Amino acid sequence: MTLDLYRRETLAPSREWVSLQPEERRRRAVVAAASRDVDVLWSLTQAHHTRRAGVSSAQTLRKYRLGLQRWLTYTAGQAVNVLHPEIEDADLWIREMESSGLKPSSVRVYLSGARQLYAALRWTKATRDDPFTDTKPQKDRTRPHDKRQPYSEADLVVMLASASLEMRVLLHLGASAGLRASEITGLTWGELDLEQATATVTGKGRKTRKVLLSGSLVRALRELGSGAEEQRVIGRTPEAARKRLQTLCQRVNVPYLGLHALRHAAGTRLIRAGFQLQDVAEHLGHSDVQTARTYAKWADERLRSHLRQN
Repeated sequence: MTLDLYRRETLAPSREWVSLQPEERRRRAVVAAASRDVDVLWSLTQAHHTRRAGVSSAQTLRKYRLGLQRWLTYTAGQAVNVLHPEIEDADLWIREMESSGLKPSSVRVYLSGARQLYAALRWTKATRDDPFTDTKPQKDRTRPHDKRQPYSEADLVVMLASASLEMRVLLHLGASAGLRASEITGLTWGELDLEQATATVTGKGRKTRKVLLSGSLVRALRELGSGAEEQRVIGRTPEAARKRLQTLCQRVNVPYLGLHALRHAAGTRLIRAGFQLQDVAEHLGHSDVQTARTYAKWADERLRSHLRQN
């Protein structure tokens, strides 16, 4: 799907809801809330979010919908009035998710989706309630560099040696260009300039940046052969790309750490090569240079080496 087509499809629900008379908009929201109609409530939530914040990434919208669905499932099981929940209901929902073993980051994702739902319901005047205003999930006490590890250099060598041509391109896009999953699968041939070894990447918040491509990646791309400008280089969804990477890892006996761990490997490689945090942040498209400090932690093996020898 091209970017223009994605934007048009994402804006469609917003146009539909905005075109309604206020009373009809309110009526539809009330009916959908009473029946816990996921599709209608999601259409409303997406419309309101797009109207206020503009077009968001498919990944962001998917997470919001997951949160909305989980909250509606909880309200059905606990006989909670969707339009008028008690603050205690919101708190208990959060505590239940935490006690079920969900990671703090996952709880925050679901909470964001539920908050978006009530922002949309307040827009329609179906309710004035904002049950999640003061609801706070527990803090994540795991250090950033302990959460997700990058693929090691040795594991990357093994994977590249056994990967198909398309998978080698995917591995390089993650582990050298440092692209996110959505950036890897969304990259088109028209966004590549192989002569200049650059790619124009659309990242988080629909922001674009120029990314330098390694010689290995350029050679693999030339070997793969170019397609039409709007054709995607890796014709997969992020989920399908993750599955293919997982299959490769299983085949070559490498621990599967996720598709995003390729990006972590890219940052770690740059730090080990002697680049400054600012350089790494710019290459990976981080808005805050402090985010790149995680790669420095992974790259610094001096302490581990010292402890092993004593």
